[in-house]
Amino acid sequence: MSDTHRVAFLGLGVMGFPMAGHLAKAGHAVTVYNRTPAKAEAWVATHGGARAGTPAEAAKGADFVFMCVGNDDDVRQVAGEAMQGMTPGAVLADHTTASAGVAREMAALAAARGLAFLDAPVSGGQAGAENGVLTIMVGGDATAFGRAKPVMDAYGRSVVLMGESGAGQLTKMVNQICIAGLLQGLSEALAFAQKAGLDAGKAVDVISKGAAQSWQMDNRARTMLDGTFDFGFAVDWMRKDLGIVLGEARSNGATVPVTALVDQFYADVQAMGGGRWDTSSLIKRLVT
Repeated sequence: MSDTHRVAFLGLGVMGFPMAGHLAKAGHAVTVYNRTPAKAEAWVATHGGARAGTPAEAAKGADFVFMCVGNDDDVRQVAGEAMQGMTPGAVLADHTTASAGVAREMAALAAARGLAFLDAPVSGGQAGAENGVLTIMVGGDATAFGRAKPVMDAYGRSVVLMGESGAGQLTKMVNQICIAGLLQGLSEALAFAQKAGLDAGKAVDVISKGAAQSWQMDNRARTMLDGTFDFGFAVDWMRKDLGIVLGEARSNGATVPVTALVDQFYADVQAMGGGRWDTSSLIKRLVT
C-alpha cells in the first residue's frame, strides 16, 4: 500500500484547519469541505489540494475521510452525507468530541455500507493541532485502525486504539474529567496565593517542580494570573463535553461530583460573558 493516499477532511475549525494542513504536508492528496465555503477556500489557498461543495463530494474516491465538527447532531449529518459518497472499504475517522452512543450508531451505519468508522477524539488543543502533536484516542475495528494510524500520525504524537466503537469517546470523557478538576484546583490555588499575600507566580514556579506539577500549571498558570483567556479551548465547548460526561455517568453509574460542580462553575463563567474564553477562565469566578 502506498504511503500517500487520497483523503478528505470535513470541518475546518481551529482544529480541523491545521490538522488537514498536516495531511497535505505529508504528501496526501487532500480534498476539504467546510459549511462556510470561505474557510475551505482559505485552506486551499494556503495548502493546495481541492475543496468540495458537499461532504459526499469531498469523500468520493477517498481512501480515508476525516472529520472534526461540533456535536452529535453534526456528526450524524456530516458522517451520513459523507458515507453516501464513500467507496466500500474506505475508512471514516471522526475527530469530534461526541457521545459514545453516536459513535456506535455511526459504526453500525458504516458497516452496513461496507465502510469502517473510527471514533477518534483528540486532546492537545489548538496548539497541539497546529504543531501536529495531538493525542488521539480511538475506538473501532483494529484492522481499520491499523490502516488509518499511519495517516493520523501526520498530526498525532500519540495515536492509540482503546477498544471497540465508543471507546475513543469514553477515553476523551476521562480526559475532560481530569482537565475540569485540575483547572478548578489550579484556579483555587492561585486565588488562595493572592489572598494570602504571596507572589503567586513565584509560588507556581516553586510548586511546579514538585508533585503539584501538571500541563495546565505549566501552560496556563501565568496566563490565568495575567487574566488572558483569548486562546485555547472555549468554555462553551467544555460545557458541551461535560454534558456528555454527565450523561454517560448517569448511564453507567459512575459518581462524578467534582465534575458536576465544575460544570456549574463553567455556567457561571458563561453568565459572565465568557463562553468563548479559554477553559482556564474558571479563575475569573474567584478573583477580580
